[in-house]
Amino acid sequence: MATVAAQISSRGANLIAVIADEDTVTGFLLAGVGNVDLRRKTNYLLVDSKTTVKTIEETFRDFTTREDIAVILISQYIANMIRLTIDAYSNPIPAILEIPSKDHPYDPSQDSILSRVKHMFSGEPASASSRQ
Repeated sequence: MATVAAQISSRGANLIAVIADEDTVTGFLLAGVGNVDLRRKTNYLLVDSKTTVKTIEETFRDFTTREDIAVILISQYIANMIRLTIDAYSNPIPAILEIPSKDHPYDPSQDSILSRVKHMFSGEPASASSRQ
């Protein structure tokens, strides 16, 4: 655990990024999560019906390479749109957390990160734990 903390502090990672629907992003912004840097880059993406999967994937990749982001919160239904990209991501920092949204409840069986955690602690194959 100390290694992850050391990675976060050495990277200067101190932000939470959000990829979600309007209500979820607004809630996190009101809680003080929002940030706009000097280049006018934000740490959130508001996804609506006009947002393309390509835009979501590009934003996810951007967030995972930024040195200032420690955690990425993504609504699970949006994560399902880019599931292959999320499954291919394996770095511990930034951590990826799938969250529910107002109109889409959380389904643990679809969460690939939770599946990896179950695999680590149970010893069973990741594919088997995701079917439970």
